[in-house]
Amino acid sequence: MPRLEQRLEQKQILAPQQILQASLLQLPMANLEQKIVEELEINPVLEIAEPETNEPESEENSEPAEDEIDWDSILNDPDHYTAPNTYDASKEEIDMPIAQQSDFLEDLIKQLDLYDLSDWERTVTEEIIWNLDERGYLGTDIILIADRFETPLEKIEVLLKLVQRLDPKGIAARSLQECLTIQLEDQPDSLAHKIITECFDDFANRRFPAIMRSLSCTSAELTAATEIITALNPRPGEGRRSVANQVVVPDITIREHEGEWIIVSNDNWLPELHINHSYKMMLKEKHNPEVLQYVKQKIDSASWFIQAIQQRRRTMAAVMQAIIDRQPDFFNSDIRQLLPMKLQDIADEIKMDISTISRATRGKYVDAPFGIFELKSFFTEGIALQDGREISNQIIKDALREIIDKEDSNTPYNDEQIVGLLAQSGFPVARRTVAKYREQLKIPVARLRRKI
Repeated sequence: MPRLEQRLEQKQILAPQQILQASLLQLPMANLEQKIVEELEINPVLEIAEPETNEPESEENSEPAEDEIDWDSILNDPDHYTAPNTYDASKEEIDMPIAQQSDFLEDLIKQLDLYDLSDWERTVTEEIIWNLDERGYLGTDIILIADRFETPLEKIEVLLKLVQRLDPKGIAARSLQECLTIQLEDQPDSLAHKIITECFDDFANRRFPAIMRSLSCTSAELTAATEIITALNPRPGEGRRSVANQVVVPDITIREHEGEWIIVSNDNWLPELHINHSYKMMLKEKHNPEVLQYVKQKIDSASWFIQAIQQRRRTMAAVMQAIIDRQPDFFNSDIRQLLPMKLQDIADEIKMDISTISRATRGKYVDAPFGIFELKSFFTEGIALQDGREISNQIIKDALREIIDKEDSNTPYNDEQIVGLLAQSGFPVARRTVAKYREQLKIPVARLRRKI
């Protein structure tokens, strides 16, 4: 016989308004336009606002304030009834040019549709995806996500494992070893899997004799396993974010006026939305409670959608202002001078969550007098100099590119020589750092740059 039991547990449930605001914030401008068109089609109470006229509005046609409507008394009044509403809203096709774009993160989120996730699980998995860095690794400590949702770490770990098995496998890994292990998990008994799980440090440092002794394998077996490992993808997020022939539509325009930067949301070409007055008036009339409930839900949904668009504008402007404040050299004198800056810096500055900053900067562009920049490009790692100063790694990348541009193509510099030249310029970096920056700049090794 089943027994009754009570359980007390904490669970954070995001309000529908918060989920809507997050989903609109992550959309680039062209996709936001498409989302508005879709919302106009599915919500009959939402419509495009007509241009304002100078004619005074009569009191009879004036729009009542929402706080004048007592929803509960209307919906719960049994006498408030007439015949069911037979209104059939005609759907007009809105001819608006929309650039179809596909974003890597959006593709990952769409894959979540294949899983039977609750609203809370869906929110957490999307949170994980929006915290991926440029390589496809999880860019924040998972315990911070657990703290934000006030959830035990074990529950977040389960959802992280789900994300890591999306395509491409290994996405959202927290280390190179974890990324490669996930890609080899369908070969648990293979030598390649044993090398990564048991002898990863030896493999990373190319201590092959130690691996052969530890795993009792031959040189031929090790060679075959190495070929399998080198065919894996160590950076599952790289090269997947941009879209071929993508048309960039800036989300923000900034212009300098009397020493101050003016920030303008570049969405004045989007339709202005409002709630149809007739539907609001229906709630003052006697109708079937089910009809009134439906109308109320649609009005609430339309109101949240309009508020979410307005919140998106405020958030984008706040993030842009914080970036300008933290990058004075870039915006006032030299666009090559970027200071080290992390997403967390902006999150602390404007008192928002780091995932919100990630949504507001990824795939969003600003139109400045000196060019168009992705907001994400203002965030760079820092390198400490010998004099104690910290500079952006972008400065070192520019210096590296300049060295290679000026080299003799008959005798190009190898990475060790570049390390020495950068040190002479006051940038002490390790050889592996030079190799990493060179790869990020898509510059081949010295032997491939040599002129034949």
